[in-house]
Amino acid sequence: MSASTAGHEPPHERTPGWEDVVVHRLRERASWPALTAAVLLYTLSSVRAYAKDRTGIDNAVVVRAAHTLLEGGSPYADKRFLYLPGAVFAALPQTPLPRRVLFYAVPPVTGALVALGVMLALRIFDVRADSRLAVAALVGTALFVPFQSLVFLGNWTAASVVALPAALLLARRGRWSGAGMVIGAAVALKPMLVPVLLLFVLARRWRALGWAVGLPAALSLAAAWAMPRPGLFFTRTLPFLLHGQDSYARPYDSAWPSVLPRLGVPHTLALVLAVAAGATVLSFARLRWRAGGEEALRLVECAALLMLAAFVVSRPAFLNYALVVVPSLAASVVERGAAARSVWFWMPLVPQVGGVPWPGLDTAQRHAFRDAVMYGGLAAVLALAARRRAGRRAGRSGAKEPGKGLVTLRNGDYSLCREVEPGATPE
Repeated sequence: MSASTAGHEPPHERTPGWEDVVVHRLRERASWPALTAAVLLYTLSSVRAYAKDRTGIDNAVVVRAAHTLLEGGSPYADKRFLYLPGAVFAALPQTPLPRRVLFYAVPPVTGALVALGVMLALRIFDVRADSRLAVAALVGTALFVPFQSLVFLGNWTAASVVALPAALLLARRGRWSGAGMVIGAAVALKPMLVPVLLLFVLARRWRALGWAVGLPAALSLAAAWAMPRPGLFFTRTLPFLLHGQDSYARPYDSAWPSVLPRLGVPHTLALVLAVAAGATVLSFARLRWRAGGEEALRLVECAALLMLAAFVVSRPAFLNYALVVVPSLAASVVERGAAARSVWFWMPLVPQVGGVPWPGLDTAQRHAFRDAVMYGGLAAVLALAARRRAGRRAGRSGAKEPGKGLVTLRNGDYSLCREVEPGATPE
């Protein structure tokens, strides 16, 4: 035995557990038959909306607003148009297309955007697009009721489904300004990702925050200047939103201020409970950020908590909003310590799988109760995971005797870490 190795045992290698074996298998390339079957199932689920008399209902609202602008009217004269001014101009390329073309085009285009968001979510954790996990993600998304709702409606939430994982991927690679630009562009179309601005605050990325705030502000001001009567947004559209829209949309709203009164809770108390719950979830988002850990996982779980806090409080919070956070959270299953590795993470999602009944809550008007359980359940699981992680970190920090630090002593190729008292000089 050489002198350099005498008295030193080889480092202990951790034996892979069953979870590590499963994750390794999920990361591997899937077979071509499996990939083909997943893509086919996903495509069929995207176009199942053709069985309905109408598709792209929500997209049609934005296109109608663009037609109104071309005719010299104000898009905000329509109370159903709830987007920022930039969305009107983004919809202009659709105005020359006949309704029949949009009927067939909107569902697959919406499905393609969601698929892109799923692939970007996988890339956050360095999972390849032809992996077994990608196959599982496509199949799971195809069976996910929020996805079926999104492609049927053609809702512009699809832009946020792409933007959030794209921004988190850029942030994970250290390109925070690029992440801010992506979030800003998405907010300019639909202000759904506004809660993610707090992620830049937690990370103290002020330049990125400037992009995320300044870009939609500039685009909205420019678009408002180019349209008649933009002030209707503040006098008509904003109050309509703050009051939870109207009796047509309210049954589909899963935010606490809408759901709790349907259970007999007074409106004022429901609002107080919602604000308290939202503030609690926000505090856990801050706790999750401070707990640290693997950067990709921290970004995804913290951003998800910020969005879920908004879904609890803000009105409206519809079923298809789940696609903004679920793909990235599901992809995090490959990371050790992820909340997605808990069976409790998947429990609120099971009732949202097509074909799984929930007696008494299967109608469209009662579906909001299932959605509230999903958002609240995900928020609770992520909050508890953040608390456990923070507790483990505090335990590791407190393991060292207070008042001592670590220094590294070197002698040739040999190094040793030892604790020293404050102010002491290492030998």
